[in-house]
Amino acid sequence: MTIHTGLSETVGIEYPIVQAPIGSATNPELAAAVSNAGGLGHLAVTWRDCEETARVIQETRERTDEPFAVNLALDDRTTIVDTDDHLEAILSADPDVITFSFGDAAPYVDRVHEAGALAFQTVASAAAARDAVDAGVDVVVTQGREAGGHVQSEVATMALVPRVVDAVGDEVPIVAAGGIADGRGIAAALALGADGAWLGTRFVATEEAGIHETYQNRVLESDETDTQYTTVYDKGWPGMPHRVLENDTLERWEISGNPSPGNRPGEDDVVATTGTGEPIERYDEALATPDVDGDVEEMALYAGQCTGLVEKSGPANEVLEALVAELREAVAGLETRVPPDPRS
Repeated sequence: MTIHTGLSETVGIEYPIVQAPIGSATNPELAAAVSNAGGLGHLAVTWRDCEETARVIQETRERTDEPFAVNLALDDRTTIVDTDDHLEAILSADPDVITFSFGDAAPYVDRVHEAGALAFQTVASAAAARDAVDAGVDVVVTQGREAGGHVQSEVATMALVPRVVDAVGDEVPIVAAGGIADGRGIAAALALGADGAWLGTRFVATEEAGIHETYQNRVLESDETDTQYTTVYDKGWPGMPHRVLENDTLERWEISGNPSPGNRPGEDDVVATTGTGEPIERYDEALATPDVDGDVEEMALYAGQCTGLVEKSGPANEVLEALVAELREAVAGLETRVPPDPRS
């Protein structure tokens, strides 16, 4: 049974659950599995060239007839392709949704609409949400500080969502992101006024996610106190805050007094190599994909504060189904705890 919210109706999905664009861990298998199960699957393409971008979108379309999203980060410190060219490659592949993060979507919204797609914008404040809606975006995503991976916001999800709802909630759907990993979190987001939830860490722990086994095991073994919000993994995206699991790299850096880049312990250590033999240095922001060889534990292991809620891996469709069941149970529980006012 479809869960009706502004997000599900705007996008045409059965359930208001979005698989976050978890970097190189995204692939056609994961995105299509989530979309086929009734959520909104997602591809991250910022670190892919135009040819690879078109290929993965096409392959995803071959795997699903349902809507899916393609994410593009706009921060020029991390882009490898000119944004205009990259967006053209994306739109030429005819996706349903384009999500923009880490930058201003305003210059690109009209092009997205002209191509027949929807535009999402990730924001970190009510003011930014207002600007995004004024620019014509169709859906606003609020990313709280609890989120794993690269983080835009200094504000927690619980405080940010109601502020954005008050600013723009009667105009466009709002999606809550950051610290959500089960149906209870999704129910809480809806209670705050959001129209859906955006989950990253939960979908890292799926069979389809393109991540190294060591990385996934760390996510499954960790709890809510095992992450840090930091800027230490800055090689490749200087200055951008991120949340990662604690490891020896972080511990050594802290023991050394949190020195600045260029003065950190093991600054030039090669801790691993990619499948093509390219070196991954200790403070690289590279994601631990399955083909990485070396000391994966020392790499940036991105995870949100909700990691303690992620206890086992499984197929993405089963994860989506479990989230929906948990959501229904959470809502039913609230109705029991807070019955209708008999005076009404």
